[in-house]
Amino acid sequence: ANSIILRLDTGGRLTFINEFGQKFFGFSEEEVIGKPVVGTIVPEKESSGRDLGAMFEEVLRNPDKYANNENENIRKNGERAWIVWTNRGIVDETGQLIEILCIGNDITDRKRAEVERERLERQLRQAQKMEALGTLAGGIAHDFNNILSAIMGFAELALLDVEKPSPLRENLQQVFKSSHRARDLVRQILTFSRQSEQERKPFEVGLIVKEALKLLRASLPSTIEVRQKVASSGLMEGDPTQIHQVLMNLCTNAAHAMRDKGGVLEVSLTEVDLDHDARGELSGLTPGHYLRLTVGDTGHGIEPGILDQVFDPFFSTKGPGEGTGLGLSVVHGIVRSCGGTVKVYSEVGKGTVFHVLLPLIETAEPVQPPRESPVPRGSERILLVDDEPTLVQLGKQMLEYLGYRVMTQTSSLEALEVFRNLQAGEEFDLVVTDLTIPHLTGIQLALELHRLRPLMPVILCTGFSDLGIAEKARHAGICGILMKPVVMRKMGELVRKVLDEALEKRRLRNRETV
Repeated sequence: ANSIILRLDTGGRLTFINEFGQKFFGFSEEEVIGKPVVGTIVPEKESSGRDLGAMFEEVLRNPDKYANNENENIRKNGERAWIVWTNRGIVDETGQLIEILCIGNDITDRKRAEVERERLERQLRQAQKMEALGTLAGGIAHDFNNILSAIMGFAELALLDVEKPSPLRENLQQVFKSSHRARDLVRQILTFSRQSEQERKPFEVGLIVKEALKLLRASLPSTIEVRQKVASSGLMEGDPTQIHQVLMNLCTNAAHAMRDKGGVLEVSLTEVDLDHDARGELSGLTPGHYLRLTVGDTGHGIEPGILDQVFDPFFSTKGPGEGTGLGLSVVHGIVRSCGGTVKVYSEVGKGTVFHVLLPLIETAEPVQPPRESPVPRGSERILLVDDEPTLVQLGKQMLEYLGYRVMTQTSSLEALEVFRNLQAGEEFDLVVTDLTIPHLTGIQLALELHRLRPLMPVILCTGFSDLGIAEKARHAGICGILMKPVVMRKMGELVRKVLDEALEKRRLRNRETV
């Protein structure tokens, strides 16, 4: 029979193992008879961490409680196998337990299939959650970008009127810089949810670390001391906003672990060289030069049993409403996409340390910020269409500051009516319209306008532009897409470019007709 048959004495030692059992486990009778079952064919602990030694003590005390039991076993070669056991206590004429009869069948294949099915189900649930997050992100992006547009735009306009240098100017610059980060983060969430590629460029990680910690310090309680050691000015290639997010996620997690008793948040950036010997323990990283970003805290620490799960999507030790469980999953995904790795070490009651390794790039040329030329100006007549009165006011002020004459509309239908009733000398040179507006979308408005004025240049404003939107805009004859939140330089450069191209087209058309 293809069943394992064992007999155990009341001390848990093997007194019999059948021939099939010997073949299955790879032991001869001489190797196991008289030895404790735990430590020979039963491991001290399962792979999951369950204490099988303690369980077998229970079996010996009360075999009927474990009449049917599944547990992990171990072969002589160290291979793990799952067995379903039927256990029966054998008693003497006085009712005293004298031995236990165990009959087992191999269910390893079934268990593996169950584990694989559970893994696939988890992946499906994760994919469904990410799809839902993507839908939610797309839904809120428009409204959130409108809010950011107002914050960024009016901060930018206020900066134009503030003398420099002054504390007010510095504060406004912080508002402007922080709103830039918020804008980039919204785009990153949208890009992540839609599986698009991020823009990659060389940048100095140390500057990102200093900037992130400057923002964090203002929000951390006074009971948390921040220690910073940036000992590298090395460059990596990637998206600076992603590394900013990695640091913010790690630091906010660390702060959460110290929220009750306070402690020390320590952040350091150093350079390390990985050789062939070190790469194995670091998930197969290729030997070379790396930046090591370390974030440590003196908080409550993480239990060893869950340490391997901290990077799983939606895993969280926080209470309801305190977090999504996505923070460390996002960290892991970003770091891996950059060609790096992240390791965590923790001791309960003492704290946790995260080590992030990121590939260092060599560069002979220092990265110089581009020299900014003045924002292009003009005097043409522009129709600005957006259903948000605040953004209409903002766009009008920006364009008028650049010298343009601006008329505004908060309704696409009214904007179309304006074109239908234009008198001589009232012609517009350009239309700038939001994508998401009631009645007619920006793309539909462009199509209707081109029926009335085929050569009218149109710029589309949107919070997120994917290939589908870009393709529809191109077919509608739209000349450019302006990403929200809008900054004056981007708007000024695109408006001037589209107007100049439209002027050149008119000149060529006039030449052909002559």
